[in-house]
Amino acid sequence: MVIGASGGIGSALVAALAARGGMVAGLSRRDDGLDITDAASVEATLGALEPGFDMILVATGALHGAEQPPEKSLRHVTAAALADQYAINAIGPALILKHAPRLLRRDRRAVFAALSAKVGSIGDNHLGGWYSYRAAKAALNQIVHTGAIELARSHREAICVTLHPGTVATPFTNGHKAHRKHSPEESAENLLSVLDGLTPSDTGQFYSWDGTRLPW
Repeated sequence: MVIGASGGIGSALVAALAARGGMVAGLSRRDDGLDITDAASVEATLGALEPGFDMILVATGALHGAEQPPEKSLRHVTAAALADQYAINAIGPALILKHAPRLLRRDRRAVFAALSAKVGSIGDNHLGGWYSYRAAKAALNQIVHTGAIELARSHREAICVTLHPGTVATPFTNGHKAHRKHSPEESAENLLSVLDGLTPSDTGQFYSWDGTRLPW
């Protein structure tokens, strides 16, 4: 299952998984009315699904909060932007993760992964700025790390991680300068390749698109 299946990375993940011959369920706000920031919407949509998923990928996210760009300094921080970023980048994925114990298979390897961002790493933060986005992604990392601990108790072969996709050429990154931007198709293959190489001993960690383990 891919949450955020109508987005650039999400749609590419759906296509890549389908090309492997698997059955893929794609959910999004645009096509299915799933609003991850609305607990009732998440409960109604995911609560109606039958268990048995091998993988749940959360490919949602937003770079701008309250229609303002990432903050360059403290004077640009607003409560509205912080609330927006937490709602989309942390609370939404947490509401999805809440359903993972029921939906994921218990009898074999099962994966829950959510798209985070390298700038959410506290240990890797050397430039500052981007307060709301950084903080929301750091919160997501903590939520998934904590969820991995609980999930391992009932799903012994589960892998629960966050992933940094790199800079991907989608509307999400329009206007964002980067040394290199991956296409959504490249990004999907990179992310799935990382997940392919993980084992239950890797659960609860944070990985980059190239398989590098990132610091919290």
